[in-house]
Amino acid sequence: MISKPYTRWQADTLQTTLSKRRVLILAGPRQCGKTTLVKEMADGKTIYRTLDDPTLLNAAMSDPQGFIRHDDALMIIDEVQRAPLLLQAIKQAVDENQQPGRFLLTGSANIQSLPGVTESLAGRVSNVRLRPLALGEIDNVPAHFLERAFRQAFKARHPFRTGMSAAGDALGVSFNKDMYLSEAFRGGFPEARRLMDELEQRAWHNDYITALIERDLKDITNIKRKDAMVKLIEVLAAWSSKFMDVASLCKSLSLARPTVESYINALEALYLVDRVRPWHKTDYDRVGKREKLFLSDTGMMAAVLRWRFDRVRLDGDMNGKLLETFVFNQLAAHLDVHEGLYQLTQYRDREQREVDFVVEREDGAVLGIEVKSASVIDKSAFKHLVWFRENMVPGQAFVGIVLYTGEHVASFGDGLWAIPMSSLWT
Repeated sequence: MISKPYTRWQADTLQTTLSKRRVLILAGPRQCGKTTLVKEMADGKTIYRTLDDPTLLNAAMSDPQGFIRHDDALMIIDEVQRAPLLLQAIKQAVDENQQPGRFLLTGSANIQSLPGVTESLAGRVSNVRLRPLALGEIDNVPAHFLERAFRQAFKARHPFRTGMSAAGDALGVSFNKDMYLSEAFRGGFPEARRLMDELEQRAWHNDYITALIERDLKDITNIKRKDAMVKLIEVLAAWSSKFMDVASLCKSLSLARPTVESYINALEALYLVDRVRPWHKTDYDRVGKREKLFLSDTGMMAAVLRWRFDRVRLDGDMNGKLLETFVFNQLAAHLDVHEGLYQLTQYRDREQREVDFVVEREDGAVLGIEVKSASVIDKSAFKHLVWFRENMVPGQAFVGIVLYTGEHVASFGDGLWAIPMSSLWT
């Protein structure tokens, strides 16, 4: 369980941004820690209002201008997506008073995707994403993985170790595959992580999904068939880390393509799923064009699929998908901290050559990442990384790493490294 204070990686970003911008929107799924984070930033002058309170919501809808009227203090409005009318009133207010740090808004949905929202606050607002807890945040480790990866700062005197006891072993014990899977089953939602029993965690995640379908989806789109949405979430969980095939989804759900696409967009707007677009900076006609889809939390993924730990640990396909999604969840949190510095894509061509993640730095340097659930790695694990380096980015700075469940850092020559997955948070 989470037994000690933790620092969110985005805390410094929020403070810096509020000193420069008039409006800041902190967005992410419900229960990921947005309210806790913004309350930590409040001082004696801060005005805090949550639209989860029915009275405050009614007031915001009835008199938007009056609701947001205040002096130069910071006003925090929690769950602002419930009253989109406030955006127009906020625009008028910050145009009249252009001091930075006027409004900090939180949203459990992508506000710009809400029906009827015409005000983007362009030029006045900065958007920050908050995800469920990354293990580096829980262990109070700075988000330095990408910087170290590009510098190839991987040399270690001993296997990577963790200061956490979350996976059930004593302090300082090296991670093994079962411990990675255990962390993946728990996911990153703070409340779910406090539950140590697997069935209790599954019940929490399922209740979470039910609540979103019954309540929050109404703010995004008109869901005519809730049963189809439940089934879609299950199918998307099974496809996490795989390539999207909307035609197959339509067939399995017996729904028209526009309906399926609108449902997926709604889940994306609620930050339950993420897409990773294909790498295509070439005229190479065999490069795939399909996006990869990931659930935003592996605890939720395992719960929706009703997976049991004892079964998943023995099933290579299951634990492979779960661990690749787990790595994505950790990696995405790193990318969010360095907004704009790195771009994340993935690569696959018709010859089935695949690189799970391609991270390109703004100066053109490229990091290729393969995820392997194995605890032993040999040279063959790098064949697609080598091919990609020599054929897709010749002449560019390139580092290729394989994240695996073993415990040793090992160089395979010429910028190629086998690295324990725990390097994402140690």
